[in-house]
Amino acid sequence: MVFLDLFYTLRQLKVPVSVTEWMALMLAVDKGLAKSSLTTFYYLARAVLIKSETYYDQYDQAFGHVFKNAELPADIRDEILDWLSDPINKLELGEAELQALKHMDLEELRRELEKRLQEQTERHDGGSRWIGTGGTSPFGHGGAHPGGIRIGGSGGGRHAVQIAAERRFRNYRTDVTLDVRQIKVALKRLRRFSREGPEDELALDETIDKTCRNAGEIELVFQRERKNTVKVLLLMDSGGSMTPYSNLVSRLFSAAHQMTHFRDLQGYYFHNCVYQEVYKDIYTSESEPTASLLQNLSPDYKVIVVGDAYMAPSELFSVGGAIDYYYHNERPGIEWLQRIADHFRHCVWLNPMPDRAWFHTTISAIHRLFPMFPLTIDGLEEAVKKLMVRR
Repeated sequence: MVFLDLFYTLRQLKVPVSVTEWMALMLAVDKGLAKSSLTTFYYLARAVLIKSETYYDQYDQAFGHVFKNAELPADIRDEILDWLSDPINKLELGEAELQALKHMDLEELRRELEKRLQEQTERHDGGSRWIGTGGTSPFGHGGAHPGGIRIGGSGGGRHAVQIAAERRFRNYRTDVTLDVRQIKVALKRLRRFSREGPEDELALDETIDKTCRNAGEIELVFQRERKNTVKVLLLMDSGGSMTPYSNLVSRLFSAAHQMTHFRDLQGYYFHNCVYQEVYKDIYTSESEPTASLLQNLSPDYKVIVVGDAYMAPSELFSVGGAIDYYYHNERPGIEWLQRIADHFRHCVWLNPMPDRAWFHTTISAIHRLFPMFPLTIDGLEEAVKKLMVRR
């Protein structure tokens, strides 16, 4: 019954768990894959039921709620905790010796713990029965029992069933920064397919249909290859206040370059704001006129601008306001950003700063030009949805 409670608790927390997945978990438990260990069951259930790291936090909450009875009794004597405060050296056992130890289910463990709490009168270290440190007892800490209840001390062996009551697992949330894999998953949604080129791809369904209609005589049907027609322009702020976010933006750029399904991907750099040039290589100052970029790239490019949008107001609104003393911008940066927003039909701005900090003058002004999203999992997914909306 307690297992079924886990299923319904996950559903209440909006975790997408299907009956088929639940039956697969029950089959795995029936075959002994949980090994009578609550820790093993925790990871087994998570592997079978949870489809995305996004739901790990809800899973931990559900698991902790359902198995809350694994918490320690409230009447553990201070005397016992004192005995456990100065542990002996940890006992190391081999795999065969660990397997030979008696395994108890959760209810049996709790009954035995309550019984020994009443009976124990002195400290024990290195034993196999009483609450103590080291040894092979299922109660205490620092020992080698593969399925006991830890009391005091710190974890290490990762065998204690007290893990069910402790949320000591890492929370995976949708507002954490991105890794390359997560970015690639989000960018894959930037897909719009059409058939192009010569008809040299076998259309299997049509071939079968034609052959059946032709009394079994094979008639081959060919079609054009289905390709993703999406083209992407990536503009990235580099240096200055973006330095703390350089690793994050590098992951975004790496993920974009590893994608093979874009029809075209163009990447350029700027510092603080786009002016009359953008850079193919900002380290060597290899640049291209922004006007040429607008002239050469068609309006159907999906534009992703990455930057904190944080700068002195003069950098955005003034002629000659660029922070580089030797660089003279002939037009205010806001005009170039406006031209980009006007030329391309689909543009978004990804800001690595948390949205609660978007109150600065220049951030607010740029936000009015471009739909702005935080550079997080949720933010990138929303930005991709925005880019795919037909205008």
